[in-house]
Amino acid sequence: DTPLAEVNSLSPSVPISPSSVTNQYTFEGEPELRDLFITVDDPESHITAIETFITYRVLTKTSRGEFDSSEYEVRRRYQDFLWLKSRLEEAHPTLIIPPLPEKFIMKGMVERFSEEFIETRRKALHKFLNRIAEHPTLTFNEDFKIFLTVQAWELSSHKKQGPSLLSRMGQTVKAVASSVRGGVKNRPEVFTEVNNYMERFSQKINVLDKIAHRIYKEEREYCSEMKEYGPIHTLWSASEDDVAECLKGVASCIDRCCKATEKRMAGLSENLLPILHEYILYSEILMGVLKRRDQIQSELDSRIDALANKKTEKDLVS
Repeated sequence: DTPLAEVNSLSPSVPISPSSVTNQYTFEGEPELRDLFITVDDPESHITAIETFITYRVLTKTSRGEFDSSEYEVRRRYQDFLWLKSRLEEAHPTLIIPPLPEKFIMKGMVERFSEEFIETRRKALHKFLNRIAEHPTLTFNEDFKIFLTVQAWELSSHKKQGPSLLSRMGQTVKAVASSVRGGVKNRPEVFTEVNNYMERFSQKINVLDKIAHRIYKEEREYCSEMKEYGPIHTLWSASEDDVAECLKGVASCIDRCCKATEKRMAGLSENLLPILHEYILYSEILMGVLKRRDQIQSELDSRIDALANKKTEKDLVS
C-alpha cells in the first residue's frame, strides 16, 4: 500500500480522475476504495462443427462517469483476452502488460477442457482483468472499456478495425531493421542495468521452475508406487499370521506417507508452480518491453543522425 504522502508524486502524464486515486491507494483504517469491479466466472462449453471452445462470463460493476451503465455482463472466450492484450501492447509499447495464461497452461499435467484446467484458466483471466483495472494508465484504455461492455458480435466487428496487414508488416520490418543495426548507441545506463539484471533473473527463475517441476514429477511417481505397495502389504498380512500385525503396520505407514505426499504435491501445484510460472511470464514481458524500448531508442538515434547529416549538407551548401 502506497502512503498518502505519495499521492502528489503521480506523473502528470498519467490520466487523473477523481476515481483514479481511489483505484490506487488504500487509506489506513479504511477499506479498499475502488470504482471498477470485475469478476470472471461461469465457464461454458460451446461445440460447433468447426471447433470446441470455452466462454467465460465477465461481470463489471463501476461508478465511473465514462461508462454508460453501472453494470455489464458479457461472455468472452480466450481469443478475446488475447486480442485485448495485443491491443494494450500496441497502444502502450513501453508499459508492462499483465501476463495471460498460455494457450495450454500446465500442459502435460491436466487435460484440456477438464474442470481443473478450466478453473485454473478462469482464475488467471480474472487476475489479468483486475490487474488492468487497478493499473493507473491501462484502466483508461478505450479497448479495455469496449472489452468489458460490448456484446460478442459488436466485439467481433471492432476487432476487424485493428491494424492492417501492411501496418503489421511495417512493424515487423522495423523490428528486423532494428535488430540488424546492432546494439543501441545511446541507451541510458539504467536500462542497461535493468536488462542485465533481467537476463540473470530469467535464467535463475527458469532453473527454479525446472527443478520444481522435476520434484513434482518425482513426488507423483513416488506416490503412485506407494498406492500399489500399500494394498500389497495388506493382502500379504492375510496369509502370514506370524507377521500379520507388522505387515498391517507397514501398510498403514505407507498409506500415511502417501497422503502426506499428496498434500505436499497439492501445495506445489497450487502455491509454488503457478507463482514460478508467473514470474517467468513477467520476465518475458519485461524483456519484450526493453526490446521495444531499444527499438524506439534506435529509431530516435537514426533520425538524430539523419538530422545531423542534413544540417551538415545545409552548412556546405551555404
